[in-house]
Amino acid sequence: MSDEREPMQPGIDAIDAAMQALYPDQPGHYYGTVVPYMLGGGDPLDLLGAWESERGQPHWHYVTYGFSELYEKETDDPAVSGYGFELTFRLKRGEEEQPPVWPMNLLQNLARYVFTSGNVFGPGHHMNANGPIALETDTQLTALGFCTDPELGELDTPNGRLTFLQVVGLTADEMEGMICWDGEKFLTELERHLPLCITDLDRNSQMSNTEFRTAWLQGVERDGSSTGSFYINMLEIDVSSELPLLRLGAGRGEILSTVLRARVGKGRGLFLFGKDQAVLFTPGVQTGALMQDDVFTVTMTSQAVEELCQVVSAHVGVYPLKSVPLLVELLPTVITDAKGNTTQTLK
Repeated sequence: MSDEREPMQPGIDAIDAAMQALYPDQPGHYYGTVVPYMLGGGDPLDLLGAWESERGQPHWHYVTYGFSELYEKETDDPAVSGYGFELTFRLKRGEEEQPPVWPMNLLQNLARYVFTSGNVFGPGHHMNANGPIALETDTQLTALGFCTDPELGELDTPNGRLTFLQVVGLTADEMEGMICWDGEKFLTELERHLPLCITDLDRNSQMSNTEFRTAWLQGVERDGSSTGSFYINMLEIDVSSELPLLRLGAGRGEILSTVLRARVGKGRGLFLFGKDQAVLFTPGVQTGALMQDDVFTVTMTSQAVEELCQVVSAHVGVYPLKSVPLLVELLPTVITDAKGNTTQTLK
């Protein structure tokens, strides 16, 4: 990245005005791409900025320029600028005089995902980073959550409206906790314990905080889950025999039982998918398990939900369900480190 800024344009001016209102005494640190993305450059975002904040605790406040329309209006919807958002990120500040570069790389990687897939982020969304969010560190933060930036909110620009979405570093069990509850409410509760949801690479999981966990459990029971799909590494379906067989990895009982109760137990469907196969759990007054339109569908009563929750919390073995025509086989789950070395086998 270079330190050269692009000439001011309407979208950039609007974002700059919002940042100058928040940080009136700072010029900000700006980093532009050397070769624009449209000309074959590797970085999708034209510009990134960072400011020093003392609110909550000293931290760097990063903002992207490029998910919205920075120059001429090009999309058809006059009310929305580009993808309708820009990303922000807050990193706990140390003694360094310049903002660390790795969050800019993280934000550019998120931009590559959006620009390539067309999938957009929104408040309450989450993403597994499949490793430390800061490479070459031993941080426990291996996932990301997305919430409306508590200070920037939304912004009207000449090219339409956008939302400032803050990227929040999460631990693996925090992401799972977010899946089991309403995503926005989870991050709102997290901010009560981590002011402004500032990312601190050295912090531990809030799921071990008694006050936070109590609020989480109460929220899951009250609201259920807003996440309709959940990925697990080990999931296989075998319908070659008279009785269908569902294979799952052992040691995932707490998260699976919680999300089953929070979705199907609350009258909502849950799409559980693995690397190659998937199963749809749906609530119903009668139970059943069959392949339907190429999707293995399990219809469950509340009694069946509770029985399945007990089974997925068991040890390795084969378990026939009494309330559903289904066999569940739990297989050993192998846990590896970032280098692929086995660290634990769950049975």
